[in-house]
Amino acid sequence: MKLNLKDYVVLQKSFLEKDFCDETIFKIEEDKLKWDKHLWYDKLKKSLISVNDDELDVLNNSKSDNTNIIMEKLYNAILNYIRITNLPWFTSWNGYTNIRYNRYSMNQKMNLHCDHIHTIFDGQRKGIPTLSLLGSLNDNYEGGDLILFDDFKIELEKGDLIIFPSNFLYPHRVEPVISGVRYSYISWVW
Repeated sequence: MKLNLKDYVVLQKSFLEKDFCDETIFKIEEDKLKWDKHLWYDKLKKSLISVNDDELDVLNNSKSDNTNIIMEKLYNAILNYIRITNLPWFTSWNGYTNIRYNRYSMNQKMNLHCDHIHTIFDGQRKGIPTLSLLGSLNDNYEGGDLILFDDFKIELEKGDLIIFPSNFLYPHRVEPVISGVRYSYISWVW
């Protein structure tokens, strides 16, 4: 077993083709679907809350062909992650969520958190999140850096995918976008 936490952060360069990323952004914006403010689960209130107005916007219900293609490719990315990490006790999973698109406009960010997602389990689907799959759809913005731990800056280019465990050992945040709009997507494995 590897003892360095960074060994379980796997970056897949050029996971999606750049033209496909551009097309995906165009399609999700063209669909005119309602983007929602990102919400956090408040355990004390047992409800979803908005922390700040400067939080990102999210889109959960895109049914575009591109979304389906990304979902199919993520299946193979999960298999690849399991092969790369080569842990005899981690050889399978039960499923993974439909992707959620993230949009960070100027001054928007995501606060420090870990992906111990409660909302993906509805009583029918049960489990715990084990992996986070975060993909970048563009890189023509400034700021918006993905920071893991306290100071581990992840350089994501258009089309890249990063996979890491979804637990308390992997806190991360997205710094405020200074200019442009940052687009990404996320799925969680359980």
